Order: sequence, then C-alpha cells, then structure tokens
Amino acid sequence: MSKKLSKADKRVKRHGRVRNDIFGTPEKPRLCVYRSLANISAQIIDDTTGKTLCAASSLEKEFTEYGGNKEAAKKVGEALGKRAIDLGIKEVCFDRAGYIYHGRVKELADGARSAGLNF
Repeated sequence: MSKKLSKADKRVKRHGRVRNDIFGTPEKPRLCVYRSLANISAQIIDDTTGKTLCAASSLEKEFTEYGGNKEAAKKVGEALGKRAIDLGIKEVCFDRAGYIYHGRVKELADGARSAGLNF
C-alpha cells in the first residue's frame, strides 16, 4: 500500500506547521485565505475568542465575474480590507494556509494592502 500523500494532504500539513507560529489576537487578528479551483475567500479571525470578525468571498452576490482568477482575488482582498478598516482593524497577521505565496494568494494580499491593511 502506498503512503504517498496527495497535494491537499501536503497543504494541510504545511498549514499545521504555519499555524504553530501564527495566532490572531484582538489587537492583531489573523487573515486566513482559502483557495479553491473556482473561487477564493478570506476571513479575519480572532483566535482568542475563536470568532470571525469579517470575511469576503468571490461567491458573494456583488462578485458577478468568475472567481478563480487574479482579478477576482484582488477584488476580494480589497473588499475584505475595506470591511476590516470599517471595523477598526488596521493590522493583521497573514495566514496563507499552506498555499504558495504566488498568484491568487499574492493578489489577495496586495488587494488587502491597497485597501489599508498592514501586514
């Protein structure tokens, strides 16, 4: 029997290793990214209480285009940044969730930065 891990299993292992170091506090919550083939979503989480403070996704009604490209990722990042700024959140720690910081993940981060978030 093969003990070879799938790409998804490898990503989950990487995410576990990253999460050992990243922890969201009320002063500096965690911005967590989830990327699927057709969509992208992100949420800002306070890990001390275990609550999601705000979220944005390409599945929302205001995003009418295809959600699996860089343009959609940038728009999701900008929307999340604006929602966070409205809540008074200016600084977050970025949790890429085991994904490579490239392509859509990078565009989401750039969109959040352009909206005013610092990380």
